[in-house]
Amino acid sequence: MARALGVYEGSLREAIHRWKYEGKTALTSFFASRMVEGLSRYWDPESFDLLIPVPLHPQRLRERGFNQALLLAKEMSHRTGIPFRKRLLRKSRPTPPQVNLSGGEREKAVRGSFYTTRSEDVKGRSILLVDDVYTTGATVNECARALLKAGAERVDVLTLAHALKNP
Repeated sequence: MARALGVYEGSLREAIHRWKYEGKTALTSFFASRMVEGLSRYWDPESFDLLIPVPLHPQRLRERGFNQALLLAKEMSHRTGIPFRKRLLRKSRPTPPQVNLSGGEREKAVRGSFYTTRSEDVKGRSILLVDDVYTTGATVNECARALLKAGAERVDVLTLAHALKNP
């Protein structure tokens, strides 16, 4: 199951852009508090064993300076007590920025680009995958595929925003 807190437009889109591309990391606390509210709205928080952020490739991490999904997962963990693991899911190769790609192009670009580092830490676990924006689902689907392949019992997704498809 995947859930988002809002639509990726207007003031939410602007705030996410400032946070993500202008380094306004002070917004993390606000966003994480909303994410915790959403978590409780859609699920029983006690049903999750781990919070796992969608990873960035090291090259993108160097460019941006931080992983926004990791900031969210870390703060959510602090607020809920659900452990987070930042290096359990990794991105094996850089992919082009997803913003200008179609759904099919996104799927092709990310296919096979995520892997788990320790299957034994995933096996039988219920995982909440955390990210900022759900666009086509290509990235989170590929992350979930890697986690399920490693033995996760369940993988659900929570994002700040969901991009609506163009009509």
